[in-house]
Amino acid sequence: MTPFRHHLQAVFLLGLPLAGSFLAQLSIGITDTVMVGWYGVEELAALSLATSYYFVLYLLGSGFAIAVMPMVAAAIVNDDRVQVRRVTRMGVWISALTGVACIPFFWFSGPIFLTLGQQPDLSDQMQTYLRIAGWSMPFFLIAMVFKSHLSALEHTQIVLWSTLAAAGLNVFVNWVLIFGNLGAPEMGLRGAAIASLGTNIALFVFLALYAALARELRSYAILARAWRPDWEAFGQVFRLGLPIGLTMLAESGLFTASAFMMGWISEEALAVHGIALQITAATFMIHLGLSSAATVRAGNAFGQADTVNLRKGAQAALVLSLAMVGLTVVLFLGIPDLLISLFLDPEEPARDRLIAMGVGLLAMAALFQLADAMQVMALGFLRGVQDTKRPMVYAVFSYWGIGVPASYVLGFPLGLGGVGIWLGMAIGLSVAGVTMMARFWWGAAANAPPPATPA
Repeated sequence: MTPFRHHLQAVFLLGLPLAGSFLAQLSIGITDTVMVGWYGVEELAALSLATSYYFVLYLLGSGFAIAVMPMVAAAIVNDDRVQVRRVTRMGVWISALTGVACIPFFWFSGPIFLTLGQQPDLSDQMQTYLRIAGWSMPFFLIAMVFKSHLSALEHTQIVLWSTLAAAGLNVFVNWVLIFGNLGAPEMGLRGAAIASLGTNIALFVFLALYAALARELRSYAILARAWRPDWEAFGQVFRLGLPIGLTMLAESGLFTASAFMMGWISEEALAVHGIALQITAATFMIHLGLSSAATVRAGNAFGQADTVNLRKGAQAALVLSLAMVGLTVVLFLGIPDLLISLFLDPEEPARDRLIAMGVGLLAMAALFQLADAMQVMALGFLRGVQDTKRPMVYAVFSYWGIGVPASYVLGFPLGLGGVGIWLGMAIGLSVAGVTMMARFWWGAAANAPPPATPA
């Protein structure tokens, strides 16, 4: 039996670079938010809602990429290299098809925003951004497949450094195109969209080449006969990945619905909401990295039918996640004004009012840190044992049956405004966290098969 401290060390060493890579990926969005925020509040409001819309579709499609991770982890402990290649290759197929299918939703997004109650000028700006940035979706999703593949093989350092390089590229291109530096035209929101498109293409190309050509990975022949369909593996990835995508869609839909509700209040409320979401997302990436590490470790244990190490690995991941929750609550309650001010131009006339609004939202965010950590960690465990359908049902109920209605009632009929909308999100996340943890500890982990008997 593996000692508990070894589980802690393994999850930490695997999860740290994954968390760093998620933070680096998020920093691309944060960079856009900060730099567009310096450019103008109206552009920031448009970017906030446009990126929320983009990520609703991205998260739905990314379920197939995420499904590759536990499938590869379960195959690799049995040295089944053929299965590793099959599921990764079909993950690329499904992700490419999904990304292309998203393009019309970006191209014709303006009427959708108008139907959802947004102002015509704001809707036009959001559509302009998405008609450019939307073309990055196929590249973004396929890059996620290669990230999952490499993470399951514990090549997490390259995932981290490639994503950091992409974030640096995004900063530079933003600086050039948003503000018109180095002789380039001043493109504002369009410049941010072009930067995101170029960054995602570059990341896709690098990860694909590394996965195919790195010396220690060549034996997997990951792109060998990539044009040939493998319908059995296609079905395996699709059946596991679709519930993951729908689960993530349900959760992201809660946050997107909150963004639309903030837009009903005012452009300033929507802009501050976007800033607060970027801050909370940054801390969430730590939990997401630990959750991904837990998925790999659980997938390894599941592949070997090792119930004892499955549970101990999950406990180790929870200890690390809870430590992060404590630190986050201290930051959100201790220095909220400083965190919000980082995203605003010092010369912005409404700066003090925007900071005051953001402080209230971060106070609500501190309330749901534990719940948010619980639900993402539970999802990591459940994905590791390839249990994805029941969590999808829990997610839809928690976020749409409880979270969205609670946000509306607290925000508008009860008159709490933006704080009420965020309190409703906290309620939905709490229900999801409790139900999914119960599913793992009294369901999947309790009923997992016993360890295999050595030959």
